[in-house]
Amino acid sequence: MSIKTADQRDLLSTLINSLWRIISGPVMLLAIPYFLTPMEQGFWYTFTGLAALSIFADLGFTTIVLQFSAHEFAHLHFERGRLLSGDKEHLWKLASFFRFTIRWLVRIVSIVFPLIMVGGYFFLSTKSSDIDWRPAWIIYSLASAGAFFNSAVMSFFEGCNSVSLMQSVRFRVAVFGTLTSLTSLALGLNIYALSFSLLITTMTGIIYVLYYFRLPMRQMWHLSANHCYDWWPEFSSLIWRYAISWCSGYFIFQLFTPLAFHFHGVEFSGKIGISIAMWTAGFSIANTWITAIMPRLNMLVSERKWTELDILFRKNLMRTILTLFSGGTIYFILYYLLADHISFFHRVLDPFNMMILFVSWLCQMWINCIAVYLRAHKKEPLMQISFFSGIWVAVTTLLCAKFLSPEYMFLGFLSQYIYGIPIVYHIYIKQKRAHRMMPAEGDHIS
Repeated sequence: MSIKTADQRDLLSTLINSLWRIISGPVMLLAIPYFLTPMEQGFWYTFTGLAALSIFADLGFTTIVLQFSAHEFAHLHFERGRLLSGDKEHLWKLASFFRFTIRWLVRIVSIVFPLIMVGGYFFLSTKSSDIDWRPAWIIYSLASAGAFFNSAVMSFFEGCNSVSLMQSVRFRVAVFGTLTSLTSLALGLNIYALSFSLLITTMTGIIYVLYYFRLPMRQMWHLSANHCYDWWPEFSSLIWRYAISWCSGYFIFQLFTPLAFHFHGVEFSGKIGISIAMWTAGFSIANTWITAIMPRLNMLVSERKWTELDILFRKNLMRTILTLFSGGTIYFILYYLLADHISFFHRVLDPFNMMILFVSWLCQMWINCIAVYLRAHKKEPLMQISFFSGIWVAVTTLLCAKFLSPEYMFLGFLSQYIYGIPIVYHIYIKQKRAHRMMPAEGDHIS
C-alpha cells in the first residue's frame, strides 16, 4: 500500500469517527437537558470536570507513547497476524518501550486515580443535595482509570501506523457508549447513565485491543524480557516538560466547572459544563485533521523528510481552523434563528460568553496544531508559555468567579491569547529552523 493511500485511509477512518461525534455530540447535548434536571446536569458536568484531573496521571504520557512508538515503527512493519518484523534493533527498542509503557501505566493508575476518587468525593460533599451521587462518582472514577489505561495502549498502536484500525475501534466504542448513555437516560438512571456508560465502553475497548493486538503484545513482552533498552534518560527529559504543559492545560481548560460549582451553584456549573462540552466537541472534530496525521508527522521527522512534513502540516492546519470556524458560525446562526423556540439554548451560556469561548477555541486550535508539529520532533518548547498561561488563567478565572458576575468568568481565558499567539509563533519559527540542523539519531541497544 502506498504512503498516500495509507494516509487517506487514516484520514478517512478518523473522519468517520469524527462524523459520529458530529451526530452524537448534539444528540447528547440535547438529551442531557431533556432527561436531567438542572441540578443533575450540574453534577454530570462536575463529574467530568473532576475526572479531568486524570491529566495529572497522563502528564503528556499518551502523546509521548505515540511519538516514541512511531519513531521506532518507521523502520518496522506488520506481517500476517500483526506480528512485528523489520530492523532488529528498532524491533527490540519498540518491544522494550512497550514493557516500559505498561509498567509506567500500572504505577500511575494505582497512585493518581485513588487520589482523584477521594478528593472528588470530599469536593462534591461541600454542596448539599437530595441526589444520591456518591455511588455514581465511585463507579465513574474507577471507570476513568480503566479508560486512561486503555487510551494509552491505543496510542501506542496508533504510533505503530495503525491509525485507521484504532480509529475504527474508537468509533465502535463511541457508538456503543452513546447508545448506552441514551438508553440509561431514557430508563431514568440520571447521573448513573454517565458512570455506567463509561464503565461499559472501557471494558469494550479493552476487549477490542486484546482481540486485534494480543499477538504483537505477547511478541513484544517476550522480546523485551531478553533485550532491554534504557528508555528513562530520553523519556525523563521529555515527561517533566510535558507534565508542566499538561498540568497547565487543566487550569486553562478544566477549572471553570468546579469554580462555577463552588461560587455560583450547581445549576450554573451545569450551564458552564454543557457550553464547554459543546466547544470541546467542535474542537475535537476539527482536530481530526491533525490527529489523523500525528503518527505520520513523527515518522517523517524520523526519516528527516522536511519538505513533505511541512506540506502535510500546513494543509491540515488550514483544514482544522476552517472546520472549527465553520462549526462556530453555524451555531450562532442557529442561535439567533431558533433561540426562542428550542429549550436547549436556555441551558447553555449567553451569546456573549459563547462568543468568548468561540474566539478562544479558535486561538487554541492554532496553538494546538503548532504544538503537535513541534512535539513530533520529540521536543516541548512550549513548556514555559504553557506554565505561565496556566497560572494566568487560574488566577484571573478565580478572581472573576469570586468578585465579578458570572458572565465574566472567561475573560482571563481569552486574554491569554493576546500575548500567547505572538510568543508561540516566534517559538515555532525558531524551532523549525533549529530542527533542520539536527544531526540524525544514533541510538544503541544496551
